[in-house]
Amino acid sequence: MELSTIIGLLLGTLGLGTGMALKGVGPSALLNPAAIIIILVGTLACVFNAFPMENIKGAGALFRKLFKKQVLISKVELLKLFVELSQTARREGILALESRVEDIPDQFLRTGLNMVIDGLDPDFVGDVLEAEVHGMEDRHRDGAAIFSQAGMYAPTLGVLGAVVGLIAALGNLADIDKLGVAIAAAFVATLMGIFTGYVLWHPFANKLKMLSKKEAEVRKMMVEGVLSLQAGDSPTAIEAKLMVFIAQKERDLLKQAKAGE
Repeated sequence: MELSTIIGLLLGTLGLGTGMALKGVGPSALLNPAAIIIILVGTLACVFNAFPMENIKGAGALFRKLFKKQVLISKVELLKLFVELSQTARREGILALESRVEDIPDQFLRTGLNMVIDGLDPDFVGDVLEAEVHGMEDRHRDGAAIFSQAGMYAPTLGVLGAVVGLIAALGNLADIDKLGVAIAAAFVATLMGIFTGYVLWHPFANKLKMLSKKEAEVRKMMVEGVLSLQAGDSPTAIEAKLMVFIAQKERDLLKQAKAGE
């Protein structure tokens, strides 16, 4: 489970609830069916109008990504794996890697290594793998755009809800008590629009972009490693090439571990 999403939702709800309590506003003030319908159904309608059905069908999987911890092979493990593979290839030849490929859980990496083992042209291998990475980035960008657009629409719909509420309030000008309640209810839609837009949808879009970036970085490291293996680079050269993908802190830890061996 992705704890940061859970923590963010809890803190956002707690912050709103505490702020309302300090201002003397009870939680029952948010139980406004008209505001809920205008914001939630209205945002959903905007998303359907903005994106083709094919994109919207993937929204469920995107929600799961937000709440499920991303599982990627670490860059340090990937570095060690390529160094081991290069050592095997130098001792026994590139075909010796075939027995190792089956044990690799990542489908993208397996595909790249299989193309190298099959002796395909290096330019072809690079083009195919890079196209796969670009395609993944485009798909992820389209998915994040759904939440980003929802975040843009929701606050505006909040204003629309407030206008509808004020129109209703103007019909109660003769009754001061009803007028006050109607005006307060009118701004509930604005509150809900801003809250969902800037606490949920925009942050969700940003998180999806960050998850995509992390995955793309790992994939690009795999591409570099695969092409280096195919070029017959030495383990030292491959290590130097792939080290640039690793953060300085992790590089220092690797150097310390080597020095202690």
